[in-house]
Amino acid sequence: MADPRRLDRIDVRPAYGAEDAAAYQARFAGIPAPEMLRTLLTGELHGQIAAVSSFGTESAVLLHMVAQADPATPVVFTDTLKMFAETLAYRDMLVARLGLTDVRVIRPAPALLAKKDPDGIRHGYDPDGCCDLRKVEPLARGLAPFEAWISGRKGFQAGTRRALPRFEVEDGRLKLNPLADWDKVALDAYFADHDLPRHPLEAEGYLSIGCAPCTSKVKPGEDPRAGRWRGFDKVECGIHRPVA
Repeated sequence: MADPRRLDRIDVRPAYGAEDAAAYQARFAGIPAPEMLRTLLTGELHGQIAAVSSFGTESAVLLHMVAQADPATPVVFTDTLKMFAETLAYRDMLVARLGLTDVRVIRPAPALLAKKDPDGIRHGYDPDGCCDLRKVEPLARGLAPFEAWISGRKGFQAGTRRALPRFEVEDGRLKLNPLADWDKVALDAYFADHDLPRHPLEAEGYLSIGCAPCTSKVKPGEDPRAGRWRGFDKVECGIHRPVA
């Protein structure tokens, strides 16, 4: 694997490339997600990587794996100021239950909110702009100190995620998708095996949970993310790019 840290210019942030993602993909092929995370979080990526979590319906699985590997791994949570109260309570409960010791809550910049969404209703007419303001920009700040990050995306969640790899690179930063090939059966089994608590809104039909104004219940036969931004031609918030 090429070493992305061997740079001649000290003022340039170390960057990963596609060859690095491919090398990691080959190296960890067939290795279970918990073992993969343990190896990387306590080894070469220690101190350089953060987990990003929405504390949604399936988040407990990845967070449990991270906590088992290294509970001091930074976890970045973007509080859009439009979250369900149940999500915030679930976050606090999970953090305590799993023993996570470095949870970083990032919020939208007040000056940008005052300028671009003073009435707090942008989600109703420009959901892309709202997500950029309340999710994408804050997360970029939250990830600025890190060279790699962990996502909880799974391939079965939506058509835009079917070809999801375990390792990819975005803007020079290594991105891990440890649960890329997990399905609902595997997730449910992990919840049961480790006695993990469920998000309180899941039982009401919310299978993918984001901001309260843009999240609705999923109907029978729909994919798990169908309840996000219902009525708009939108399936991703902008944090994740569609995978071909």
